[in-house]
Amino acid sequence: MSRNFELLQQVGRGFEVPPIPEPVRISSKLHEKATPIGTRLDFGQVAREEASRLVQRIFLSSDPKAPRAVLFAGMADGVGCSQICLLVAEILRSTVSGSICLVEANFRSPSLSGMLGTTNDHGLTNSMLQEGPIRFFARPLAIDNVWLLSCGSLSSDVPKFLNSDRLKARFEELRAEFDYLLVDAPSLTRHADATALARLTDGLVLVLEADSTRKEAALTVMENLRAAQIQVLGAVLNKRTFPIPELIYQRL
Repeated sequence: MSRNFELLQQVGRGFEVPPIPEPVRISSKLHEKATPIGTRLDFGQVAREEASRLVQRIFLSSDPKAPRAVLFAGMADGVGCSQICLLVAEILRSTVSGSICLVEANFRSPSLSGMLGTTNDHGLTNSMLQEGPIRFFARPLAIDNVWLLSCGSLSSDVPKFLNSDRLKARFEELRAEFDYLLVDAPSLTRHADATALARLTDGLVLVLEADSTRKEAALTVMENLRAAQIQVLGAVLNKRTFPIPELIYQRL
């Protein structure tokens, strides 16, 4: 068995993946001008397979206690966390009728906005400093019922935002406005942001990189997350070029 298979097995032990509740359609219109999703980008079949498996395992179930706000965090920078988050939104939208909001909470090196061909100058950080409903700071994407809340104007006050009552209140607004939240966070090994943000969601998806992420580092991160009482919903082995038997995923 390759070390990539072993990595998935080791990291995946003990995962509990509760299913998603029946969504409630939200019909409010946020902005007139829409931003495309998935039209400029081609991530390849392997990445889509990873995202599809994730959607099936986490979201497509009927348990009313299942997560609907999920944080995506990579083991390190450059593992493709934003890519997986975006693909999950695209695939989830094709299978559910509820509204979806992509939340760009990577204040260190935001990339979702750039991947979608838009700017991040009006978003989450702005909502922390300004009044108004949270939907005022989001923008719709070209696919119906999918929105983007970009990170907003970068600020030196970001560390203070992470554990603030204001951020908690804004996330509560997001839950009320949208049926699903997919939150893109900074890497787990460089910053504590993802741990703080995960407490505002229902759980975390760990993004690993094939032939790069070391098993020891992944297990250390898992132990730290569990010590912080963060529920790890699953792991994605991104940038792989080889097939993974379904049995491996069933053990995650």
